Amino acid sequence: MSKVVLVTGGSRSGKSSFAENLLKDTDDVLYIATAIVTDGEMKDRIKKHRESRNAKWETYEGFKDLDKVVEKCSHKNIMLDCVTVMITNLMFEENKDFDNMSMEEVDELLIYIKDQFNKFINKAKEKNINLVMVTNEVGSGLVPEYKLSRIFRDIAGFTNQFIAKKSTEVYFTACGLPLKLK
Repeated sequence: MSKVVLVTGGSRSGKSSFAENLLKDTDDVLYIATAIVTDGEMKDRIKKHRESRNAKWETYEGFKDLDKVVEKCSHKNIMLDCVTVMITNLMFEENKDFDNMSMEEVDELLIYIKDQFNKFINKAKEKNINLVMVTNEVGSGLVPEYKLSRIFRDIAGFTNQFIAKKSTEVYFTACGLPLKLK
């Protein structure tokens, strides 16, 4: 039976390193990188992530319809880094007016994003592939001033809860140390 592991924590909490360490004893990993280059800083972050992971792992760069990627996958393990970056990319794939978005439209967007993760996780389970996902904990801060930030925080928080319920293990990282929650 495959495992679904969610690793969460704040920025620079050590969550990616911990998640990669969970798979350190295998080269049989498809690494799904959800970030896209938007500026020089993001280009540098992506470069550092590439350099830190096992060079024998295959990399897929993308953030949408990942169940189709899993369908073609021949690896026994998949690591997805990062859930919240994927959420951001899915939110912005179409030009939306977030400042004037109704709560019904926010709910529809949440349903769409959760469905993307549901199909991805279910396909991995169906194919008996171990899945390790990294996400940011977004609920520990202040209520954001801007509507877009509140929409993102809410969607990320609800999506993290959804994924955690479907996971066999959940870890929270702080100061480079993991705490097993589930």
